[in-house]
Parts: sequence; structure tokens; C-alpha cells
Amino acid sequence: MLKNKKILIAVSGGIAAYKTPMLVRALVKIGAEVKVVLSPSAKDFVTPLTLATVSKNVVYSDFADNKTGQWANHIELGLWADYMVVAPATANTIAKMATGLCDNLLMAVYLSARCPVFFAPAMDLDMYKHATTQQNIATLLKHGSILIKPVNGELASGLVGEGRMEEPENIAAFIDKYTSANLPLAGKKALVTAGPTYEAIDPVRFIGNHSSGKMGFAIAEQLANAGAEVTLVCGPNALPSAKHIKRLDVVSADEMKIACEQNHAANNIFVFAAAVADYKPINAATKKIKKGDGLNTIELAETTDIAAHLGKLKKPEQLYVGFALETDNEDANAVKKLKNKNLDFIVLNSLNDKGAGFKTDTNKIKIIDRHNKTTNFELKDKRQVAQDIVNYIIQFKK
Repeated sequence: MLKNKKILIAVSGGIAAYKTPMLVRALVKIGAEVKVVLSPSAKDFVTPLTLATVSKNVVYSDFADNKTGQWANHIELGLWADYMVVAPATANTIAKMATGLCDNLLMAVYLSARCPVFFAPAMDLDMYKHATTQQNIATLLKHGSILIKPVNGELASGLVGEGRMEEPENIAAFIDKYTSANLPLAGKKALVTAGPTYEAIDPVRFIGNHSSGKMGFAIAEQLANAGAEVTLVCGPNALPSAKHIKRLDVVSADEMKIACEQNHAANNIFVFAAAVADYKPINAATKKIKKGDGLNTIELAETTDIAAHLGKLKKPEQLYVGFALETDNEDANAVKKLKNKNLDFIVLNSLNDKGAGFKTDTNKIKIIDRHNKTTNFELKDKRQVAQDIVNYIIQFKK
């Protein structure tokens, strides 16, 4: 959930600052963009060079560079961040945050930030338990800051107790969980079908189509980014999927149908983006058919329309999204599918539109919903198209 998020790490002067480079590295590793601001005393515990190396960004500690006179714009830094994380947050810095005392760049950035602020206390156990510290923490919570509680453990003083800063990987997980819980599709489960299906003629030949699966994969990723727990049922393809998406690989239409049936009851949102083959050979050969043996005709049978089949099982609280790829009578054909498959809305693609359809990185769509509302979209990258579709899901009223 933190991929592409802008996270500002604020480091105050405590021995736990030695852990901060590991926190920065963990966030960068999962795709976040990280910048770091240091209090003056934090540089006694961790160097700006270390943090600049792991964050791949300039580290800020002073209002201006003494050599160049260049100003560190605290307002710009505060507005840049999606999240600010004070780690470690010493008793001194927590007191300043609670009272608004602004005597260094870190505090100026904090007072300029408009994003959620997390703080991870790190201090000796008596300092943490002191009534003044607890009052300051209560003030920060009242102001909307988010506490990442310290843990019990050995402290720098040699004592053992509460006050040890949470471990870096747990801080990253805490922020990730917070992000997930506050996303528009948090708590929802979504199933997406993607790619083609291959219907075997013999062990080496098949009936299929040109679908790459890119559209379905992009939708699955955007649904996950919006907080949904996503199951991706995909036909043969060479695309990677994100680790937090449950992936079920299938080959044929029958296999895709079974996978969708088995996961139907558990999901709230269904996006049928796969280009399922309409026909399959009635009798697939168990051995390769030799060219000399001749193959003049292939007797075919219709495959099951998965969306229409599941549409008969649809519950009132479930939302169905279908796709229609058309070449003529486009709107009429799409509306017919919308009704026959019990869909809430259908995404119409036209092969007559340049840059739309199979094997492209772009798509141009039109959405028609069950309320007879039609929305047209411009030609866009498939990731942007996927975002448009997910936004429509989020805003759609049954």
C-alpha cells in the first residue's frame, strides 16, 4: 500500500536513530519515495551521508546551507509528504511537538505538514512513564497524530522496560496497515479475470486470442491500491503480478470458470476483464496431430459464459463489471451483454478506435451502467484506464 507514497522521515537526537536507516531502506524497498530531515542533535547518532545513501535523496538538517546559502524550504517539505514519521521521537521532540516550540528545521517542517503524522517514541522507561511525557503524547493524539507505541526491551541505560523504539520493519508494517484501513475499498474483496484462455486442439495446438492480460492486471493492481483484497484469475500470459495480489493461473475457460465459482461467495466485487474463448474443440487429441494425417475440420462447442453463469448466483451486495470488445453496433451489443449477464456496468472497447484493444499499452473506453448512464473516456495508458474503472467502482451506487 505504500508503493509510490511520499514519506518524510524526521529523526530526532536519540540512540535509537541508529535504526532509522533500516526504516528508510525498508520503505524504499517497497516502493515509497523517502526524504529525511534531521534535528541538529540527531547528527550525533546517524550521519546525513548514511541517510542520503539509503533514501537516494538529499537529507535536510539546517534552515540553510552555510556554504551556498540555499534555503531548505520547510513549507515545501511539509506539503510534499503523504505521511510524516518522527522516528525516533525523543521526549524533547515530543514536548516541542505538543507545545509548538519551533527551534529547528524538523519542528518547522512538522508545523507545516498537512499530512498524517506518525511518531515512534524512544527514551528511557522513567522518561516515557513521566506524567509530563504522557500528557504531551495525549496532546499529540488529540491533535490527530498517530502513536507507534514503544516496546519493552533493553534500553540504552541498561534498564529493561517500555521505551524502546519499535523495530523498523514493524513501523513500516504499521504505516502500511494504517494506509490500507483508510483506503476507499478497505475491507472489500475483489476477483478479477484477465488474459486469454487456451482451448486445446492437441497437446501443442490451441484455440485462443490476442489478449495480453494487461488491462485485467492493471485493474487488479488499482483495486489493491484502493484497499481491496484481490484475487486475480488469469489465463496464459507473461505478466508479473504484485506480491499482495492472490494469483490463480488457469489455461482453459473451464478452469477459469471453476476458479471463479470456488471464489464467488467470498468476494464483493467482480471484474470480468478476461477475453475468454467462445468455443473449444469437442474432442481434444491426447497426442500431437501429425501434419500428414490431415486436420480438415475441428468440431467445436461453446464455452460457458462465465460472467453470465455467475450472474445467476449474484447477491444484491455484489458488484459486477463486464467488458465488451466490439467492432459494430457497439453500444447496442454492450447494453445487451449488460442485461443478459446481470452486470452493474460494462466497459466498452471498440477495435475501431486506434490504440484500443489487444496488445497495446493504451485503451479507450466507454462505461455504460445499469441506470442507462454513459460515460466516455479519452485514449489513455491502461494503468490510467484501470484507475478510471476503479474510481467508477468506488463511486457507483447500486
